[in-house]
Amino acid sequence: MECRRGCAACCIAPAISSAIPGMPEGKPAGVACVQLTENLDCKLFGLPQRPVVCGRFQPHPEHCGESREQALTILTRWEQDTAAD
Repeated sequence: MECRRGCAACCIAPAISSAIPGMPEGKPAGVACVQLTENLDCKLFGLPQRPVVCGRFQPHPEHCGESREQALTILTRWEQDTAAD
């Protein structure tokens, strides 16, 4: 499966604990990564500065659904279900 252009659900819904250029403490859940462009593309895609966790996350129908809205819903739910209390 290919990433859906203009989706960026994986760059918004989950928390990322590793440092990201511009976000040295990581990224909270539900907050857009500072590396997203206004077109929802990643400025770091293909660059060595891109966090390893981002590169390892692969699109799959189970987490992407059939639309951007479904992807945000699915990934937000997963983040809530796995968040530490």
